[in-house]
Amino acid sequence: MRRFQYRKQSHNPPKFIFSACLFLLILLLFIQGISSLSESTAKRQRESLEKAIMRSITYCYSVEGAYPESLDYLRDNYGLYYDEDMFFVDYRVSGSNILPDITIIEKGDK
Repeated sequence: MRRFQYRKQSHNPPKFIFSACLFLLILLLFIQGISSLSESTAKRQRESLEKAIMRSITYCYSVEGAYPESLDYLRDNYGLYYDEDMFFVDYRVSGSNILPDITIIEKGDK
């Protein structure tokens, strides 16, 4: 009967190393997935902001007969809101009846 005999168990280092490497690989894939998701979200936010600005500009032109003279005018009168810490919007007006030039730049420091 060997049930009650004490036998020293040998530790198997290759199994531990394999487990640690597998854990690190899974952790790396998880971090890469979160980073990819973050980039995708920022891209969608930029596209959404571009659509919202164009919608506000078009609505202002259809109601007032002229394009808005500034981005502040759209914020005050048409409810345009965006995260100014995340995006820089360059709004250049050429004339009251010419579509303004809009450039959206994502800020690097988030």
